[in-house]
Amino acid sequence: MGQPSYQASNALIYLTYGAFLYDKILTPGSTLRPATDKSPSRRVTGVWIAWLWRGQSKKDFLANNRTQKAIPLALNFIASGLGSGILFTYPEIATIAGVQGLVVYALSSSLPFLIFGILGPIIRRKCPEGFVLTEWTRQRYGIVAALYLSILTLITLFLYMVAELSALQQIINALTGLNGLWAVIAQCIVTTIYTSLGGFRISFITDNIQGAMVVGLIVLGVITVGVKTNVDRNLVESSGLLGASLLGWQLMYVLPVAILTNDFFISGFWLRTFASKTDRDLRIGTSIATVVVAIILTLVGASGLLAAWTGAWPGDPPQLGSIAFFLLLEQLPAWVVGIVVVMTVSLSTAAFDSLQSAMISTGSNDLFRNRLNFWWIRLAVVVLIFPVAVVALKSPSILQIYLISDLVSASSIPVLVIGLSSKCYWWRGLEVVVGGLGGLLTVFIFGTIYYGNAKDGANLLLLEQSLYVDDWSAFGAFVAAPVGGLLWGFGAFALRISVQWILAKVRGHRFDAFDRPPIADPSFLTGPRERSSDENDREPAPIAKASSLKGKFL
Repeated sequence: MGQPSYQASNALIYLTYGAFLYDKILTPGSTLRPATDKSPSRRVTGVWIAWLWRGQSKKDFLANNRTQKAIPLALNFIASGLGSGILFTYPEIATIAGVQGLVVYALSSSLPFLIFGILGPIIRRKCPEGFVLTEWTRQRYGIVAALYLSILTLITLFLYMVAELSALQQIINALTGLNGLWAVIAQCIVTTIYTSLGGFRISFITDNIQGAMVVGLIVLGVITVGVKTNVDRNLVESSGLLGASLLGWQLMYVLPVAILTNDFFISGFWLRTFASKTDRDLRIGTSIATVVVAIILTLVGASGLLAAWTGAWPGDPPQLGSIAFFLLLEQLPAWVVGIVVVMTVSLSTAAFDSLQSAMISTGSNDLFRNRLNFWWIRLAVVVLIFPVAVVALKSPSILQIYLISDLVSASSIPVLVIGLSSKCYWWRGLEVVVGGLGGLLTVFIFGTIYYGNAKDGANLLLLEQSLYVDDWSAFGAFVAAPVGGLLWGFGAFALRISVQWILAKVRGHRFDAFDRPPIADPSFLTGPRERSSDENDREPAPIAKASSLKGKFL
């Protein structure tokens, strides 16, 4: 591979980080423009923006409800939905399951954005003052179920942050020959500085810029790779990557279930859902993001096909499909690799700061009910980065990190979303918790039966054999998780109803388990919300008051 020189590699990496830290362009009409800036367009530093916003409220630091139009939302969903890990996972699936697997993976990753455009308006109406899914969970199911979901959400965000830094380190090592540790440290410092100072609002601005950059860089990179790559037509036919396969058909079920349910745990998506100015903006933004992300992921994954069809992969000795993208780059000149380096840093920074702000907003809201002092919240942003970085340096398997999180979400989300229907008013938090844990237990039971021993059944929970195996273990796990979760949930429902019926008979009380709950006072408008000094240029937006009706666990 034509690697950039030592000096050029360092310049590309650290100048890109410096640009994200210092150089932000605020365009006319942006609702995120500092209040003191009256010019039509002004170039200022990220730290300076945060200083101008020092008077923002804690709520605006953690969220930015009903402020964003469709295009900024689309760019944010794009930036948050990608990450440097895509350079490993999508080329890998192309080398294993061919075109069929790649298309399924790309669509499974992009189409779930539409669910935020569909369910987002419903949840915003039910929980108008919230900004994460866990707040609706607290309102609907009570504090126990909310804390259960919060813990799963925070663990998922932590795993995604670990995966992002781990991927960055490996990519920098592969592309430049430099020690990726220093790039990890630089990214942690840069994103922590502007996220701790500006919170979600800064993250939203950087994602607008990074989203546009990522799209441009990927298009440029793909065109360059396509022009410079020489495909051997004989290898195209002999590779077998154009045909269907058993794994490809299995993935048509596994990937949609895994990714769709897991997206519910990504608080960054919910923060952006609640940030949409109108439901129409939300639907347009998620639709644009769906199309763009599907195209980007397909183009990135196609590098795995090109690596196979040019003879770069599997190589001699044979290499893993996860590094097919980098094997392809070995045939290309150094300046192409330089473009990919900048693209990688942009991808990783955009995804990572979104995860940082999402984790802080979720923790502050769910664990401390937003009662923490402003400076304690900012300190949490700084402290959080240390365990993430340490674990990331010891976690080489990007795909396995995602799969563990996917299996947990597949067991928990189906029993959770039942409560979105007003007709299922009888569904309680007990069923959500028991169903979620029961789904994981069902995976263990399935694995024990499938393999014939409890040890391998337990290992299936960690998907140590990966998703791409020549048997039915992974497929069975992703069937067992949601189906088992629902069965355990309805079992808990039947048990709860039976116990409540018996207690009503014994105590001589009326059995009221199937009575509809009291109708909540309709949300009402309180007029333009009180604005802080930095919001004078923001359009007044009436805010709905949440109902005082509390969710029930039993």
